[in-house]
Amino acid sequence: MDIGKKLEAIERDYLEIEKKMADPAVTSDLKELQSLGKKHAQLEPVVEKFRHYRQVCQDATEARELLKSGDLEMTALAAEEIGKLEPQIGGFEDELRLLLLPQDPNDGKSVIVEIRAGTGGDEAALFASELYRMYNRFCERQRWRLEVLDVNETGIGGYKEVIFRIDGEGAYSKLKFESGVHRVQRVPVTEASGRIHTSAATVAVLPEADDVEVEIRPEDLKIDTYRSSGAGGQHVNMTDSAVRITHLPTGIVVTCQDERSQIKNRARAMTYLKTKLYDAELQKQTAEQASERRGQIGSGDRSERVRTYNYPQNRITDHRVNVTLYKLDTYLDGDLYELIDAMTLADQTERLRTLET
Repeated sequence: MDIGKKLEAIERDYLEIEKKMADPAVTSDLKELQSLGKKHAQLEPVVEKFRHYRQVCQDATEARELLKSGDLEMTALAAEEIGKLEPQIGGFEDELRLLLLPQDPNDGKSVIVEIRAGTGGDEAALFASELYRMYNRFCERQRWRLEVLDVNETGIGGYKEVIFRIDGEGAYSKLKFESGVHRVQRVPVTEASGRIHTSAATVAVLPEADDVEVEIRPEDLKIDTYRSSGAGGQHVNMTDSAVRITHLPTGIVVTCQDERSQIKNRARAMTYLKTKLYDAELQKQTAEQASERRGQIGSGDRSERVRTYNYPQNRITDHRVNVTLYKLDTYLDGDLYELIDAMTLADQTERLRTLET
């Protein structure tokens, strides 16, 4: 199917969805209406771009017809019009090819992010806490909500581990390329001789699972409660509000101790567990497709070194796309957009190349 026929088919689907959404039988079914509304919103940018493209093509065709009129003045005007329209047609075609790329079904989802200190002891834990602050600041810029699920702090302000949920439309689409090993090069505050050390932390970005995607049987769960060991004052540490859930078939264990309420912690822990189970299935699928994905950006391999943060040179380098920026300070303050855009462009370019071969 060529691009024109594919776009016409999408427009027909779009019009059919609009027709269904106007049907009284559908408007009374909130779940069905929401599902149709989501599909409508996904198709709308493609349809609008296609309609503009079609209009420009039509205008160019009419201008070419005028070239045959024999009227010198009309011919000159038509040639000028064609000169303006033809570059627009090429631009529209490029944009439409991108819009026709298969969408990641998880792109619109909220995420759960896990940051763990790697090699480097206390310095790695301090770096993990700075990565957490970086993503927190990015969420503020995006007006997304961030909720901490669990945290394991060190005595000097670092994090051995911090797990948090980011609630925001499209969070996964922007953060999915953050998964992997993040390496830091700097002089640690604990280093007396002034030598630069290299430490690391791992980041995992998990798309949040919908209830319909993961089914958990109550008999497969072991649920424990205990007293929180984190910061938060006496009201946290003196009640058994923290929750640990073990999924017996897989051995996956999740904890949540951030809230005073055991009920809230249990609900958050269940969300985290569903996400871990969903991610385990995604990782299995990724492994099965590894040979096909080997050349692609963001393969999901979390043992891959993805980025280096060099403090003395104020430099950040993404090794997957060979992009280096000399503004580490602004990046750590949450201005992640330039590298997010570079990763997204590289991913789109690779997928277009694969699609066209």
